[in-house]
Amino acid sequence: MNKIARLSLMAAAVMALAACGKQEQKTEGAASAGASAQATGGEEVVKIGQVSPMTGPIAHLGKDNEFGATLAIDDLNKEGITIGGKKIKFQLVSEDDQGDPKIGTQVAQRLVDAGVVGVVGHLNSGTTIPASKIYSDNGLPQISPSATNPAYTQQGYKTTFRVIANDVQQGGALGDFAVNTLKAKKIAIIDDRTAYGQGLADEFEKAVKAKGADVVKREFTTNSATDFSAILTSIKSANPDLVFYGGMDAQGGPMAKQMKKLGIKAKLIGGDGMQTPEFIKLAGDAAEGQYASICGMPREKMPGFAAFDKKFKAKFGTDVQIYAPYEYDAVNVLVDAMKRANSTDPKKYLADVGKTDMTGVTGKIQFDDKGDIKNGAVTVYEVKDGKWVEKATSGGAQ
Repeated sequence: MNKIARLSLMAAAVMALAACGKQEQKTEGAASAGASAQATGGEEVVKIGQVSPMTGPIAHLGKDNEFGATLAIDDLNKEGITIGGKKIKFQLVSEDDQGDPKIGTQVAQRLVDAGVVGVVGHLNSGTTIPASKIYSDNGLPQISPSATNPAYTQQGYKTTFRVIANDVQQGGALGDFAVNTLKAKKIAIIDDRTAYGQGLADEFEKAVKAKGADVVKREFTTNSATDFSAILTSIKSANPDLVFYGGMDAQGGPMAKQMKKLGIKAKLIGGDGMQTPEFIKLAGDAAEGQYASICGMPREKMPGFAAFDKKFKAKFGTDVQIYAPYEYDAVNVLVDAMKRANSTDPKKYLADVGKTDMTGVTGKIQFDDKGDIKNGAVTVYEVKDGKWVEKATSGGAQ
């Protein structure tokens, strides 16, 4: 009886395995049929990467970038775009680099592994530059909406582009404004020792010295500092007409407030990292009369900003910080190149990125042989009655 029982159990097991095999075969067949339908009649999913610091002290700027890319993807998918005979559905793959160069390279590799066909980002020059090698090694176009350090496009890579002016242009415009408009003769300079902050400060220093002004102090801090009393006390003793800060609003706002508390009469001026609503919020009443630039045209002069701003506020319920329109344009530059190449394969459409000739939300977009935008505009603003007001604009593609 034990033998019969064992044989019965073995027979039952064999039948169960056979049934499982048939079910597995049926499932695999269905999956194959589904894959075939996806390839013939369905949409082809095309992934585009986006990287910005979405945690940390400048997370508000990182989210602003992500929102710009999200809006671009939504608008493109509403168009029902066909490339290479296939209907395309674009998908945004977003990563947080925390503004950290090491993490920046890690997430760059993660995007490569995820199969993205192009990348918009990073936000900071300090993360954009090291990540660019990974994208270059893998033949992926990378368009930054905000990294301004000249070194980014001077590495000889064919994959690096930016839709915003660089710091040679920005530093020159700020230097000209400081000396010729503000009539500053004695200038103190502080930077945050990042690729962006120090790079912009270096270009500003070259520009003001070339115009005959004296740099009476050059100090530095970090992009995580909150107390600037020692640096500002040292600067106060030099009695400058103007203080330049190369860094972001997270430090620029408190710096303006501490300058006022110490009785420093000099005005504060900075670059695009400081020209935000957040700077005004952080500086409080000390923001009034301070200056900062943006690498681009004033919003009211951007050809597509009014419509973009309306959609942006309706979708996200918040104001644009700085770079969202440039992020939106950067995504559209990638897709425009895919359309012209009739391919979503970066090996085939990369060459067309450099041939871009389009008008985006922010204005005319064409690239030089390095990947920099041609005739990049720079606008200087002043805080008046708690709002940024345009003072001067130079450059700008026509």
